Amino acid sequence: MAEGIGTPPKALFDAMDVYIGERAASGVFLDGGGLYGTEDAVNFVVSGGEVTQHDGPYAEAKEVIGGWSLLKYDTVEEAVADQRRFAELHAEHWPEVTVISTLRQISDGPEVPED
Repeated sequence: MAEGIGTPPKALFDAMDVYIGERAASGVFLDGGGLYGTEDAVNFVVSGGEVTQHDGPYAEAKEVIGGWSLLKYDTVEEAVADQRRFAELHAEHWPEVTVISTLRQISDGPEVPED
């Protein structure tokens, strides 16, 4: 989402409480939370074997991650369908903003080459 767009409306918070509560009760929702803006963020950049630290805010930042959640589904299709519902809640309760909701799978470690 864009940086500094303000607090989501109460209707979205209420809808998300129901959405998360249902998923927590079913064992799908494992953990999650919102994130503050970049004003207090610290980035560590590794390049050429060196580490540099960059403190926020970041003038070049156009979009930031507003929150995260860890969910467990039986199938990718279930995950995709539920992620759509999550996005639809934002469209319904906060239509004046652009929100990108990304679904990613968790890696269990490096893939082991087959013989």
